[in-house]
Amino acid sequence: MATPSLAQECAPITQAEVEQLFDRWNASLATLSPENVIENYAADAVLLPTLSNTPRLTQDERKGYFVDFLKKEPKGAIDSRTIKLSCNSAIDTGNYTFTLTDGSKVPARYTFTYEFKDGKWLISSHHSSAMPEKLGS
Repeated sequence: MATPSLAQECAPITQAEVEQLFDRWNASLATLSPENVIENYAADAVLLPTLSNTPRLTQDERKGYFVDFLKKEPKGAIDSRTIKLSCNSAIDTGNYTFTLTDGSKVPARYTFTYEFKDGKWLISSHHSSAMPEKLGS
């Protein structure tokens, strides 16, 4: 006797909509409010940030990181990306560059994973690391 399958309902998402999830996160940075930024993250998300060696595993820890990061008034721009879609999840990975208030630029590699939770798309993990070499080397 075959066991009944539990069909999972998948929330639809397109590559353009995943791109908009980054835009939503980037727009939340522009508010300079850590509370606005962490609303993009699931409660159990993992943040491995660009400018810190410490993993951020709770909303309070993520908020603490963004309190300091937002003082630099970061503006992110995607340089290149690959998006992969799955049932109730999406991965956006590539390179981006942050321009900071002092005019400096921080090129970095990133991976955002998103999950559809509680009726909305949230960041379930975010890894960002500064480029180990200068571009073009």
